Amino acid sequence: MYGSDAIHYPQDEMNTVLLPVTSGCIYNKCLFCSMYKDEEYSEVSFSDIEMQLMNTDTYTEKLFLVGSDPMSIGFEKMKQLLDMIHLHLPYCARVASYAAIRSIFKYSVEELSILHDAGLRLLYIGFETGRDDILKLMNKGHTVEQAIQQARKLNEANLPFNSIVMYGIAGEGESVNNAIATAKMINQFTTEKFITMNLVVMEGSRLREMVQNHEYIPSGRRERLIEIRTFLENLEPKQPMLFDTTHPTNLVRMFGTLPDERRRLIREIRNHIEVHSN
Repeated sequence: MYGSDAIHYPQDEMNTVLLPVTSGCIYNKCLFCSMYKDEEYSEVSFSDIEMQLMNTDTYTEKLFLVGSDPMSIGFEKMKQLLDMIHLHLPYCARVASYAAIRSIFKYSVEELSILHDAGLRLLYIGFETGRDDILKLMNKGHTVEQAIQQARKLNEANLPFNSIVMYGIAGEGESVNNAIATAKMINQFTTEKFITMNLVVMEGSRLREMVQNHEYIPSGRRERLIEIRTFLENLEPKQPMLFDTTHPTNLVRMFGTLPDERRRLIREIRNHIEVHSN
């Protein structure tokens, strides 16, 4: 149906049925990203979506909405989509999706609560960093305060979400300050999981040009490992939160629950840092 487009989805959804909802990226301005650079944004027609649902196993239990930010379609369409999913896949207990802070702005607490009750049970949100200067540098399109406000809105609506952050994003010499600021932001709300990604300077991105022009200096491996340790030292979740560095971009693979497994996780990352100190 949209075979020419690249399909991107979270690692946790590898065994989840995928349902295309949008193509390309409605924003497509982040300096570090070139994944959708040559793709024009569009919404998959509801007739095409329904056709796919009709050809999906009736007993499907989990569904992931494919697109850079399916929440960009707005409340009315999202509610219609979830109702359609329920009609054709009555055993589907959980619909998940990527979501941008910019798109969550469109929804009221009541609307988010309605969507949760209709089957939307998990969002993956790219917070990236807790520093306004870095958000501005990377042209992310939201501020730290806006991110906190929208996260709290989701908490009020009882709509769970995973928080994705990017270490290395602040550049050389800024990793510790970035980790402290990012942890401070995350501590302001409740999130199911803290997912780290390691900054990759993508071919074709504006950030790649900045690196080549010496306008931006990426941090080194050891500094990035220290940034992970600093996350662990400063995160203070209000309830148990998963800490996950298993995404393929990461320098190390770690998984555990905060605060209960903080000491073990810090011990693991310290061992990695020591290796790179010799």
